[in-house]
Amino acid sequence: MYEFAVTPVITQLRRPGVTITEVTPDSLGEELELQPNDRIVKVNGRSVRDYLDFRFQTAGETELTFNVRKPSGETVEIEFDRDEGEDFGLMFEQIVPRQCANECLFCFCKGNPADARPSLFVRDEDIRLSFLYGNYTTLSSITDDEMNRIIEQRLSPQYVSVHATDLKTRAYLLGVDESRANIFDKFQRLLDNDIEIHAQVVLCPGINDGKQLEKTLRDLASHYPKVVSTAVVPVALTRYNTDERLTRVTPEFCVRTIREVEKLQKEFRQTLGTTFAFLGDEIYLKGGVEIPSRRHYGNYPQIEDGVGMVRSFLNAFEKLLNACRKASDRGVAVQIARQFLRNSRTRPEARVPARVEVAETLPIDRPRAKKLNGTILTGEMFGPILGEQIAEYNRLTGSKLRVLSVPNTYFGGDVSVAGLLTGKDYLAVADQIKGEFAVIPKHTIKSDEPILLDGMTFDELKSKFPVPIYDLDTNGLIEFLACQ
Repeated sequence: MYEFAVTPVITQLRRPGVTITEVTPDSLGEELELQPNDRIVKVNGRSVRDYLDFRFQTAGETELTFNVRKPSGETVEIEFDRDEGEDFGLMFEQIVPRQCANECLFCFCKGNPADARPSLFVRDEDIRLSFLYGNYTTLSSITDDEMNRIIEQRLSPQYVSVHATDLKTRAYLLGVDESRANIFDKFQRLLDNDIEIHAQVVLCPGINDGKQLEKTLRDLASHYPKVVSTAVVPVALTRYNTDERLTRVTPEFCVRTIREVEKLQKEFRQTLGTTFAFLGDEIYLKGGVEIPSRRHYGNYPQIEDGVGMVRSFLNAFEKLLNACRKASDRGVAVQIARQFLRNSRTRPEARVPARVEVAETLPIDRPRAKKLNGTILTGEMFGPILGEQIAEYNRLTGSKLRVLSVPNTYFGGDVSVAGLLTGKDYLAVADQIKGEFAVIPKHTIKSDEPILLDGMTFDELKSKFPVPIYDLDTNGLIEFLACQ
């Protein structure tokens, strides 16, 4: 999920237009003498509220008029022509998120430490962020104007937290009355206007599981293919969640849920041609059940919600391991070739082994790959899986990489995913680091600022660590290992 800095929301909303933050040299924007801090307030006479408005109102237009408010307060009008599809070369301010007005039972913001970074307490309910980044909205407080905007600007797909199609259950989970929890007219209106929806269910034991979950998934599947997919993810409770109405997710609960949902998945594949209802990776890992195959996930429609990430990683890492195996085989052939060359100097009658025919095309003295010696840090949930892959990588390459599963002491509770590790968590295991370097998950660092969830800067963490640190996502890790 994309994270936004906390800014004075009211001030931002009252200012018309969208602020330019950067102008690319030699671009159309520079030719128009636009500058950072200019605000485009109108395009062809229509008001601009944000970047999405600007993009929508300029799309396909070749004759344009901008009303631009300068930092001095002066407003200038710029008329110009542009070639079809020509880029403006402009970067804009981030969208200030619309705030959620629900009181969800399981809201993760309620599980934050009191000293957590202010931005972690921002609860967004924003159709724009849903379209741009896959953030989920409940639609419970979305206005008619916002609904009209989704349809007019084709902000599709939308990601909707449904949680339960039984109205009483949904209202209970959202902490609002039933009239407000009832979004089914809005939901149907989006579908009627060909807006695709990806749904989400945050699974809370004893509340929306079992028969309630079956009803929810069947109800949503009845709208396929306009409801493209549904993600079922387990509620995550930190040590600060004290609401007695919530029950922690256990391995037994996960196994039972997998068995129940597998029956529906099989049915959906027969009737819809797709799995449709996808369980979050955490349910399989916590239940000790093997992650489904690549085919199960199709085109990974809910991967950003933690659905299929592990399978995607395993498949990508297997390609790396296969490349290592081939390199290892070539190395054996080279060794045989070297032995043959040595033998041929003393025994000319020596025969070329069959494998040398392959090796003869290889440079005998090519440099060997570097053997890595370092520690890879990850969350407790992913640690065992990553550890198995790295062990095989070490066997094939002779590297000495170690995987260190880091307990989450900052949030505590059920939180064991890598993405919520903090600087304090890393420092707590610094004395266990071995080797010449350490790798931490890139997504534990804020996307637009080098800072971790507990407010520690990345530079501060690096200064306190015994070895250099690399921040890599899973693809970056695989590329790093492949380059060695």
